[in-house]
Amino acid sequence: MSNSINDRPSESSEIPYSFARTAGAGEIRRSFANLGPGESTGVVHSVAGRIMLLRRQGKIAFAELRDSSGHIQLFAGADITENFDRFVDLSLGTWIGATGEVITTRRGELSLKVQKWVVLAHAERGFGDKWHGVTDPDTRYRQRYVDLWANPEVREIFVQRSKIISEIRHYLEEKGFMEVETPLLHSVAGGALAKPFTTHHNALDMDLFLRIAPELYLKRLVVGGFEKVFEIGRVFRNEGISPRHNPEFTMLELYQAYADYHVMMELTEELVSHLAQVICGSTVISYQGRELDLTPPWKRLTMEEIVSEQLGRQVSVSMGLPELSAIAIEHEIFVSPSWGPGKVLLEIYEKIAEHTIWDPVFVCDYPQEVSPLSRDHRSKPGMVERFEVIIAGRELANAFSELTDPAEQRRRFLHQVAQHRDGDEEAMGMDEDYLRALEYGLPATGGLGIGIDRLVMLLTDQSQIREVVAFPTMRPEQDR
Repeated sequence: MSNSINDRPSESSEIPYSFARTAGAGEIRRSFANLGPGESTGVVHSVAGRIMLLRRQGKIAFAELRDSSGHIQLFAGADITENFDRFVDLSLGTWIGATGEVITTRRGELSLKVQKWVVLAHAERGFGDKWHGVTDPDTRYRQRYVDLWANPEVREIFVQRSKIISEIRHYLEEKGFMEVETPLLHSVAGGALAKPFTTHHNALDMDLFLRIAPELYLKRLVVGGFEKVFEIGRVFRNEGISPRHNPEFTMLELYQAYADYHVMMELTEELVSHLAQVICGSTVISYQGRELDLTPPWKRLTMEEIVSEQLGRQVSVSMGLPELSAIAIEHEIFVSPSWGPGKVLLEIYEKIAEHTIWDPVFVCDYPQEVSPLSRDHRSKPGMVERFEVIIAGRELANAFSELTDPAEQRRRFLHQVAQHRDGDEEAMGMDEDYLRALEYGLPATGGLGIGIDRLVMLLTDQSQIREVVAFPTMRPEQDR
């Protein structure tokens, strides 16, 4: 007799390859919501899901079956349910399919009177008291498949995330935008100031970068004649992990020909307020126990105005590097010898002002030095037409009147290359093909990027980015 493992009977041989479910638990509850106590319907349905609770009372048993749409009670009896004794011995967490008539018990609980049932998957790891909620963050984020069952409110966050992304697509398509896809592997790291992840392509024997932004490819499409484009996709930045940072995250980027950053401001406040109305039912929401008003129009302030207000004195890029550096040092901000006044002003703003903003503000007019892809401000030398949206103390969106001059773009790329050579790992590379695209002509264009994860955090009242990313980046368990 063979002892081969292949000759042993497998428990999985009893598991069907499919199950013909006719309705979800939530659908049945909605359809029969008005059924009175002790009523029978004559309607037979087949449901499928996990057994969450199970209790026996003599020759009858009650179980709670939960699926992605909700839950329903299963009513089983020794004289009506096939393999009743096996049914009452099921382990919590077992997936089953069950068929029976929709009824209500004498106490009025909507139930499925189980006639036939089948195991669809065994829970070989016991959930135990995890049914009552998992609170350890490491377990929750690492074993999201457990978290989703143990904490039903977590499931709702991801349902809302899906609705938000779907509504963004619908909103933009209604405004004439076309969704596109651009490469994730870039030969030149560009489109944002961030340290990239590097990989290697064996067949071409060349290093490539996981994209830090889709910007330069999307603007190539505008050069190609697509006047309104957007992309929702993953971007990758080799940076730290924090309550608002994950190395891979989801971005919405869009570009509109013949538009500037003023048009992008209107689009941003209209889109976000629309999403708040759809998802939260109002443009005035509660975030972390505090009221947050997303009703347009949003306040528009320049970076220099915000810093000046915080310091109680007039501050600007034009005041020069020595004086700005002295202010930075007063506030314990490191100043690199390679920085100009624009970079120092940005560091001061981020240290003393950004976190103080609650209701949405368009922080406008950034220094050219820190905005290599933005068009020069039409009336403020040394500044560009760029804004960031700050809500609840964090950046939500970034937008420009896009730089369209290929000669000026080359000059700024050269400055970035020099910065990288001097040790700035976030500086961009020289993208000759993008410059060539600009030489074919990019019309006046407005561009906008919104962090989807932070937007979901805002609309679902979450303070940690890991709560809205299904599988956040984590250190391997053996390295902990």
